[in-house]
Amino acid sequence: MGSNVGDRLSYILKALELLKDLGEVLCVSTIYESKAWGVLNQEDFLNCVVKFKTELEPVELLRRLKEIEKLVGRKERERWGPREIDIDILLYENYILMLSFLVVPHPYLTQRDFVLVPLLELEPQLEHPLYKKPLSEYLKSLDVSLKPFACLVGIEQKAKDKEKNH
Repeated sequence: MGSNVGDRLSYILKALELLKDLGEVLCVSTIYESKAWGVLNQEDFLNCVVKFKTELEPVELLRRLKEIEKLVGRKERERWGPREIDIDILLYENYILMLSFLVVPHPYLTQRDFVLVPLLELEPQLEHPLYKKPLSEYLKSLDVSLKPFACLVGIEQKAKDKEKNH
């Protein structure tokens, strides 16, 4: 998820809280500050990756994520333009899904440092489900210019505590 409008961190935190209604947040990467991608003439983004467990199928998950974006305050603008919040599905287990409105794995997954760095922080051994190549290999060809911005503490411990109590 990412944000580059207004109180960026607040938008991300609100989205994380709402995400809990759709399943279980297992862990959240460091939140990184990055330059815009696609449309370059805009404010820097805050981005993070969330490892998440849900019973929702990918299409329904996408629909519900778009609802969360609206609840957080996202306004419709140009593609890749400024966003209060943007929540993408990067991977969904080992699914390969190619619909007009949803492609999994995310089509730009291997091209964005602000996706690969936090994703590999959470799952260093991940392999691209379609190409069967370690995602860390793609990172080697990218110019990484991220700056750590914030680290959310306690989410992993809460998930572990919840597991123990069940």
